[in-house]
Amino acid sequence: KQLQKDLEEVKELLTKATRKRLRDVLMTEKHKLELELKNQPPPKPKDAAEEEKSSLGGYTVKINNYGWDQSDKFIKIYISLNGVQKLPAENVQVNFTERSFDLLVKNLNGKNYTMTFNNLLKPISVEGSSRKIKTDTVLVMCRKKREEKWECLTQVEKESKEKEKAAYDTSDPSEGLMNLLKKMYAEGDDEMKRTINKAWVESREKQSKGDIPMDI
Repeated sequence: KQLQKDLEEVKELLTKATRKRLRDVLMTEKHKLELELKNQPPPKPKDAAEEEKSSLGGYTVKINNYGWDQSDKFIKIYISLNGVQKLPAENVQVNFTERSFDLLVKNLNGKNYTMTFNNLLKPISVEGSSRKIKTDTVLVMCRKKREEKWECLTQVEKESKEKEKAAYDTSDPSEGLMNLLKKMYAEGDDEMKRTINKAWVESREKQSKGDIPMDI
């Protein structure tokens, strides 16, 4: 754009120049500019990511609700999206890795939808995994590398379950009850906390009188 402006200015000056030496200098500059313009590379195409972004339009919604099931060979994740079957197939994309997948649904009723699963419990086969579009549903099919039952979907879920189990799995029943009461107290509302406090005080009073032997 700048070169084009320079060239136009040189041409303008040429029409006004009368001295030969000045005209020669301007003519040399004109040829130089024309050559530069001719050899200029074509405008670069938009960056692929930028183009993807601009083609998305609307705003992006993160999907948190899903259902899942499994067979010997597949983990199946069901995502409900009204009208998804009306979209062109290329608008529903899933990228798989051995322990994760990303779902992107573009331009569904003016919105884009994404879902990411990281740290899948066990490895999956990237080549054997796929997605199916059904009425109001996207089905993500993760092909298991080994035909075995998964107890949950992700490593994080497994660790969370194990921690919870460890909290209650104790040989001392009174310790298990204490852990349960602590959890109920931490997660409960004011009414729940008052009830637990009252029960705690009463049990302490009974214990001090020798009515009950077990310390809860």
